Amino acid sequence: MIFKRIAPANGLNKIIDCYWIVENEDTTPRVQKIIPDGFCEIIFHYKDPYRICLNGSWALQTKSLLAGQLRQYFFLENTGASGMVGIKLQPTALTHLFQLDMHLLTGQVTDLPAALGNRLAVLELTLRSTTSHEKMISILDDHFTTLVANIAYTPSLVDDAIALIFAQKGMITVAEITTQLHISERQLERLFATYIGLSPKFYARMIRFSTIFQLIQQENPGWIALACEAGFYDQSHFIRNFKAFTGEDPSQYGFEEKNLANFFLKKQ
Repeated sequence: MIFKRIAPANGLNKIIDCYWIVENEDTTPRVQKIIPDGFCEIIFHYKDPYRICLNGSWALQTKSLLAGQLRQYFFLENTGASGMVGIKLQPTALTHLFQLDMHLLTGQVTDLPAALGNRLAVLELTLRSTTSHEKMISILDDHFTTLVANIAYTPSLVDDAIALIFAQKGMITVAEITTQLHISERQLERLFATYIGLSPKFYARMIRFSTIFQLIQQENPGWIALACEAGFYDQSHFIRNFKAFTGEDPSQYGFEEKNLANFFLKKQ
């Protein structure tokens, strides 16, 4: 199985966190859990599509998808050989690029044209003209460089709030954010609803959870030490939060397994 993470071209970091490519020629059906990480994605399947179980029911995915912010884990199952290229977008990018109201996409993985109409139709058609990973990335860089050059990108206060959350690895309160940005909690909540689709409190909690996967790569601490370093009050608080996002106890979770969830969360 191939997992690749590729940095975008210079100048695109404000919009794109990274590109990623996943390939697997094994056609044996395998159910994999996907865990939320605080980023939205645009995904193109160039081999067989996946089935998705979101909110308890299975459905066949379309070839091009937009994933909004997710509150909980869900499941994917390959229907044959896998081939995907994804654009992991910065948290506010879809509103900056396409003026989307993100709370309308919270908890959804939807057909791309249903969300964006034909605005990425040319990009999708061009991507499907090649099987070269390098060419795919070049096509994506060219498209988004042109797109960003033709919009009036103005950072919002919510971008500053997101920067604070990431700088503190999610270990920051809403009151601390509003104090530093000199805005009201109500204003911050409205901005997050529009640009992110989640409350600032929940988003910070999600980012704090995701730091666990980076910390566990740096060393192999005990759960108590890991819980403290990730900002949890105690081990039981840490376990409750971990289970809320993964459905599993951390002592049972396969951190070393080569799967989609770990690829996205470990960021390596």
